[in-house]
Amino acid sequence: MLQVRASGRVPCVLDWYSTRIKLCQIKNVMTCLMETEDLTLNFPNTLVKSRDSSERSNMPKDSDKPGGGENRTDSSEQSHSKRVQRGTPSPHRGNTPQSSPPRFVSVEELMETAKGVTNMALAHEIVVNTDFQVKPSEPAEGSLEKRVKEIMHKAFWDVLEAQLSENPPSYNHAIKLLAEIKQTLLSFLLPGHGRLRGRIEEVLDLSLIQQQAENGALDISKVVEFVIGMMGSLCAPSRDEEIRKLREITDLVPLLKAIFPVMDKMKLDMANFAVSSIRPHLLQQSVEYERKKFQEFVEKQPNALDFTEKWLQDSAKSVLHEDQAGGAGSLPTPLAVHNHAYLRLLKWNHASDPFPETLLMDQVRFQEMQQVLEQLVLVASVLLIVYNTTGEAISGLPGLMDRLKRTIGVLLTEMHMPSFSADEALATIGERMCVELSGCLSEHGFSPFSTNRQSILKGQISAVTLPDNAIRRLIGSRIQTYLLAFLESSHRSAPTLPGGLAPISKELEEIAMKFGRLVHFNKLVYSPFYQKILQEIVQEGESHDT
Repeated sequence: MLQVRASGRVPCVLDWYSTRIKLCQIKNVMTCLMETEDLTLNFPNTLVKSRDSSERSNMPKDSDKPGGGENRTDSSEQSHSKRVQRGTPSPHRGNTPQSSPPRFVSVEELMETAKGVTNMALAHEIVVNTDFQVKPSEPAEGSLEKRVKEIMHKAFWDVLEAQLSENPPSYNHAIKLLAEIKQTLLSFLLPGHGRLRGRIEEVLDLSLIQQQAENGALDISKVVEFVIGMMGSLCAPSRDEEIRKLREITDLVPLLKAIFPVMDKMKLDMANFAVSSIRPHLLQQSVEYERKKFQEFVEKQPNALDFTEKWLQDSAKSVLHEDQAGGAGSLPTPLAVHNHAYLRLLKWNHASDPFPETLLMDQVRFQEMQQVLEQLVLVASVLLIVYNTTGEAISGLPGLMDRLKRTIGVLLTEMHMPSFSADEALATIGERMCVELSGCLSEHGFSPFSTNRQSILKGQISAVTLPDNAIRRLIGSRIQTYLLAFLESSHRSAPTLPGGLAPISKELEEIAMKFGRLVHFNKLVYSPFYQKILQEIVQEGESHDT
């Protein structure tokens, strides 16, 4: 977190955000954040659906000023939007009541809905993602946009240098730069900084500077020196080194050119501190805020919960099938269906199955957890095979388990990359396990690891890739049981760890905590929508049962 020194500098403008933000203004603050110049907000933007296009983005625009590459870019990693015909009921909605009757949606209403969903996505990302940061938007290396930007900036600085080299110097471009610098400095001030505001207005009085330039009395170097001093007073301590480097530049044009990147970083510091300051306030009201914005979205698009309904219906069928296979006589409760539904998200086919609308903003997070769990299943399966095959000889040897686990983890690091070959990786793991075990047994005076036993171990490890492998399915089932118990415990106490999962207990607990927090927050926000759907599912099941 950014800090402000106790003495020797003016309190940073960032403090204003932590003291002045009001709960009733959260939406406006977020909108302002989205419109911050030269910044990219990294959050999913996948909820907006339209008949004509699934996603639209504004191309960044370049200013002809060196400090004004003002890009507004919404970063949308892995967008999974679906096309929906406005006013057309979904074929699989059945008799589910709708929030409002099907109707045509105007372009203006759709744009307003899109804006509301974007604000909701930003609020959600700030609350859920503790690593959320506003990042500078930079054109791709070698892109046309970057080349055009470089050409325009070079042309501007060449003109400025030519003007300052005239006799007498022309300050037209320089005064434009000073006007931009003045506005930026004023934006960094606190409301109570009247004296500093007056000082900036006095020294950077543009009309006076213009008169001095026309009469040949302008000492622009002294003005720029004042600007650097003011930047040093207002910036965060992490920028002190960059301010010091500015003071070492003696040529005027390179100095002006270097001032703007530092100011852009100061804007970035301010925005990121604003995000960290907003988070506690959002936590207090984000549930109601997201629920309200999503309700507005549903009212504009009555079929906006189609995939959510299908997700819950399929989960209910799966739970009912498992209960019947296990001999259970009663129908599953809505809570049981709901918890099992979340577990299904950790085995989701993201390539073909549409994700529930109420969880789209967290789809990437669920996908990341799914990938981690798939790797943990393989790690635990291989270790279980190793210890069952080798027997008591290696049981309890200090450090061996961690060493084997690290080796397996390294070889499975890229298991979700397109170039990854599971067969090759597990064959290599089998070879490595045999080498490690042979050395360990020899070191501790046990009988050698025979060739026959090595062949058996390699074969069992390679078989883990098979879909119906008993050990892999057992480990996967036990992980699901653990995560389900974690959800049902309401985080009051950690559930008992099933057998065979001890080697991955730490990683599994971290995933369970992350998964539980995400599920809990999602339930709080969308509980009214879920309750209606789940009650209808249970009632339908009861009518079929009778």
